[in-house]
Amino acid sequence: MWGSPPAVGQGEEPARTSRFCFLVHQRTPVTDTLAFLSGDGAMARAIRDHDWQRTSLGRIENWSASLRTSVSLILNSHFPQCIVWGPDLVSIPNDAFLPILGSKPPALGRSFADVWAEAWDDLAPIAELAFAGEATFIENYPVRTTRFGEEEEAFFTFCYSPIRDEAGTVVGMLDTVVETTATIRADRELQVANRELGHRLKNTLAVTQAVTLQSIRRAANLTEAREAVSERLAALGRATDVLTGTSWDAADLSMLAGAALAAQGDDRYSLDGPLVQLASAQAISLSLALHELATNATKYGALSNDTGKVSLQWRLEVDPNRPGTRLLIQWTETGGPRVSQPQRQGFGSVLIERTLRSSFKGITVLDFRPEGLVFTLDAPWSGTPGAGTAQ
Repeated sequence: MWGSPPAVGQGEEPARTSRFCFLVHQRTPVTDTLAFLSGDGAMARAIRDHDWQRTSLGRIENWSASLRTSVSLILNSHFPQCIVWGPDLVSIPNDAFLPILGSKPPALGRSFADVWAEAWDDLAPIAELAFAGEATFIENYPVRTTRFGEEEEAFFTFCYSPIRDEAGTVVGMLDTVVETTATIRADRELQVANRELGHRLKNTLAVTQAVTLQSIRRAANLTEAREAVSERLAALGRATDVLTGTSWDAADLSMLAGAALAAQGDDRYSLDGPLVQLASAQAISLSLALHELATNATKYGALSNDTGKVSLQWRLEVDPNRPGTRLLIQWTETGGPRVSQPQRQGFGSVLIERTLRSSFKGITVLDFRPEGLVFTLDAPWSGTPGAGTAQ
């Protein structure tokens, strides 16, 4: 209970019994009927200027004490709030509530049901509970709204709570709300990204497992197996680096080829072709294929001496005998030792033919010409020059 402060002698300090010191002043009676509209906010001014006689609330000078107090409370709050008063659901929002309304017409003095007409079928039962004396708190509630001119799904965490007068009768409702649309959308995007990441991880692990098992199975000894696995996984890692730089959506063929052949030295290979974006599965399979081609060239082909070179070219071509545009990729070795057809098909050849055919849905040809190996990939392609992906 608050009482009169004890008398303090002249020169004495008052006893302090708490962190706060309350001073009681006698005030003259307030005669300004609009004094409860304190503050310089836009809504305080709008409430003063509004023609309330055109609403069921009547002249502002005749408002009840409970309504005046409620309005004063929300005007002094930085949390989005809106008073919904009486059977006509007259709306009185505060300044923080205005962004919730978007580009809707001003809500002040209008029926809350009209303000949220597009969503009222869903909101009305909740409001009815508040007017029946029962508060409702709901998190991340979806609302179909046209507040910015077009229909959208927005999300709100809000509480509809009853407002009672001096006699305890419910005379209105207080809507306290915060919009969570951005949070919900971010969470949904994160869930999609996580699912996609899980899918990509499984695919990558499957490729890793297949490459590892085949490398071990076809190796002559453990040392050869270890080297083959290490080199192929490194090639897979380089493809992953390129994809990671583009959010794993697609990879530029030129960047992918440059990463795959960087170890050979700039003077030993050349790249030539337009901008072509490859899907992630295609990027991984092509990177592994280029690694196999480079490894073969280093051991037996153009890169096994000091004069041989490799040319990697690609182009987009329209074949009048086949529908759509084609992507042609050609690996050509020159200046190396004479080449002959191998006696057996190694893992590199299997990977090149099967993997590329599957991911590109195209045709692969390994041509062991005496003057040097020529590898060709012919696949369907969709898009316009400078963009698009192989199908």
